[in-house]
Amino acid sequence: MIKTAKDLGTLIRQRRKEMGLSQADLAGICNVGNRFLVELEAGKPTVQFDKALYVAANVGLELHIRKKGDES
Repeated sequence: MIKTAKDLGTLIRQRRKEMGLSQADLAGICNVGNRFLVELEAGKPTVQFDKALYVAANVGLELHIRKKGDES
């Protein structure tokens, strides 16, 4: 479960490393700046959400939102 920007950044960093990519590699693939990726992986809460979703998708992550307490 992702509760903070830090949680999302940690998952993205883990997937990037599993894929054998450097931050610069992934930044290039996603067409974002290296600084953006560094800040995203560090959990900076003010990064652009649409870019964060795009990076997550590019490392094979999907975000699903459900109503709190709904386990289905």
